[in-house]
Amino acid sequence: MKALVKTAKGRDFIELKEAPRPNINAKEVLIAVKFAGVCTTDIHIQHDRFPYWPPVIMGHEFSGEIVEIGEEVKDWKIGERVVGEPHTLACGECFLCRTGNIQICEHKRSPGWGIDGAFAEFLRMPKHLLHKIPENVTFEEAALAEPTAVVVYEVLERSRVEPGDFVVIIGPGPLGLLSTILCKASGASRVAVIGTGSAEEIRFSIARQVGADHIINTSQEDPIDVIARLSGGRGADLVVETSGSPSGINCSVETVRKLGRIASIGFAAQDQVPLPWNKAMYKNCQITFTMSSSYSSWGRALALIDGRIDLKPVITDILSIEEWEEAFERVAARKRGKVLFRF
Repeated sequence: MKALVKTAKGRDFIELKEAPRPNINAKEVLIAVKFAGVCTTDIHIQHDRFPYWPPVIMGHEFSGEIVEIGEEVKDWKIGERVVGEPHTLACGECFLCRTGNIQICEHKRSPGWGIDGAFAEFLRMPKHLLHKIPENVTFEEAALAEPTAVVVYEVLERSRVEPGDFVVIIGPGPLGLLSTILCKASGASRVAVIGTGSAEEIRFSIARQVGADHIINTSQEDPIDVIARLSGGRGADLVVETSGSPSGINCSVETVRKLGRIASIGFAAQDQVPLPWNKAMYKNCQITFTMSSSYSSWGRALALIDGRIDLKPVITDILSIEEWEEAFERVAARKRGKVLFRF
């Protein structure tokens, strides 16, 4: 089968090559991948800025169809359409696993960086990590289930959008666009999306389409001043920081109201980023960080995708795996929506 492999440690070392079709054990299924999403994490792996264990097939966002089941798999059938949580090899015994937080188990090895992933024709997955794709949801939309679950976990479950909230989204990339959709669907009264001038052509247009009430181009105006004006000097009830940039992180503290919430989703390009600590203290704001998704967020994400929210505007590019270099370049340029591979 064709597979996109990170072959060695270091920058680049990515090859499209032939790989053997995976063998499954008694508790696994084999999935024919239909669509797979390119995540910024894949770019970080390309640039040697995220943990990984090469040689490894990349990719962790996917949708597909079961083509083979292990002998102990009773709840799944060949032909069922599925997505899967990227929490493979969580030990099930540590404090984190026992408290329902398998997504941050030290032993976890997700597809795409710890074990072979979804940038291939076939993918093996443990049965307990599977979720059925709702009947009315396309494979393309289902390929966004993983990033949607991440946003549900951080923005809805942990930071808790409240009806009537004024929400600021920093960064109009795929996570920012999904955050906009979910915040509006959860009752936010107004959503302001902040981005740089590079977002003007495509990302801001999508943000408007999916419900953003205000678009703030940092190349043209100061977002801190604009948010102060829009909120009557109070600040945002919730700020969702998806950019991971030093300026975005600073802006999150500057624009949140006293006793407000900051939901951090974006990975930073470097390990240490300046934070206006005292200002955050004076505001007595809540800052939460997220890594991956919870079990409950997957059911909620799929229920929302099933007719309650429309993710199609977020998908801007569908390419073949042979075009992986172009796909990675488009994601790294931070000008598009979600980029998918079709298999």
